[in-house]
Amino acid sequence: MVATLLIILIVLVVIMFFYYVPFFLWLSAKVTGVNISLIQLFLMRIRKVPPQRIVNALIEGHKAGLRDLKRDELEAHYLAGGHVEKVVHAMVSASKANIDLSFQMATAIDLAGRDVFEAVQMSVNPKIIDTPPVAAMAINGIQLIARARVTVRANIRQLVGGAGEETILARVGEGIISAIGSADSHKDVLEHPDSISKMVLKKGLDAGTAFEILSIDIADIDVGKNIGAELQMDQANADKNIAQAKAEERRAMAVALEQEMKAKAQEARAKVIDAEAEVPKAMAEAFRSGNLGIMDYYRMKNIESDTNMRDSISKPGTKNESK
Repeated sequence: MVATLLIILIVLVVIMFFYYVPFFLWLSAKVTGVNISLIQLFLMRIRKVPPQRIVNALIEGHKAGLRDLKRDELEAHYLAGGHVEKVVHAMVSASKANIDLSFQMATAIDLAGRDVFEAVQMSVNPKIIDTPPVAAMAINGIQLIARARVTVRANIRQLVGGAGEETILARVGEGIISAIGSADSHKDVLEHPDSISKMVLKKGLDAGTAFEILSIDIADIDVGKNIGAELQMDQANADKNIAQAKAEERRAMAVALEQEMKAKAQEARAKVIDAEAEVPKAMAEAFRSGNLGIMDYYRMKNIESDTNMRDSISKPGTKNESK
C-alpha cells in the first residue's frame, strides 16, 4: 500500500515537474537553434504565458530567417491580448513576399483589431469588392443603375487608423454618382463606361484608407426610370393643384361678396319698406296741418298711375301677360 502511494506521488511529482519545466519543449527549441533556457520556460508558467505558443512562434520565425523576434516582446504581446501566432505568420509571409513589415507594426495592427495575416495576404493577392447597385441621374433626366467591381490591395502602413471597406464602397459610390450626374446624356455613359472608372480613379478615393485601389471596373449598367419626365409631371400636377386652390379661393371670395351684397340689398329694401310705411303717416300729418291739399293728392296719384303705366309698357313680358 505504501509503495503504491509512493509510486503515485512520484508520478504526480514528475507530471508537475514536466508541466512547470517543459523539458521536451526546451529540447525541441534547442534542436531547431532557438536559444532559450529552462528557467525562462518555467517563469513563463509562473507568468501564465503558455510556453508552447512562444516557443513555436520562435521556432517558426527562426526557420523563416526572422532575426528580430525576441521572447520578451512575444510574451508582452500575448499578455496585451494579441495573437502571437498570427503576428509571426504575417511576418513570415511578408518576408517571403518582400514586404517591409516590422514586429512593432505587426503587433500594432494586431492590437488594433485587424487580422494582420489576412492583411499581408491581401497585399500579395489583391481583393475584389463588389459594390451594391448605385443609381444616379444624367443631365437629360434618365436614371442609370451601375454596379462596379473594385480591386484593392491592403496598405500595410495605413492599417492602423485607416478607414475600411465600408469607406471605400461609399467613396466609390459617390464617385459613380458624380460621374453619371456630370454626363450630358445617359447615352454617353452607356457608350463609354470607362469614363466612370477614370473619373473615380482620378479623385484618389483611397486616401486615408487601409487599402489601395488598383482598378475599378464597371460590371453592369442598367437604364432606370425617366426621372426628369417624372419630375416635370410632378411639377405640372403641383402647379395644377395650386391653380385649382387659387381658383377655389377666388370663387369662395366671390360667393362671400355676393352674400354680402345680398345682405346689404335686403337691408336697403328693409329700409325702403320702413320709409314707405312712414309715407301715409307723413301725408296724414300734412293733411292735418294744411300743407297738402286734396288736389295735390290727386295730382300725385295721377303721376304715380302714369309712371306705372309707362313701366308696364316698357316690359314686354308684362304686356303679353295683360293680353
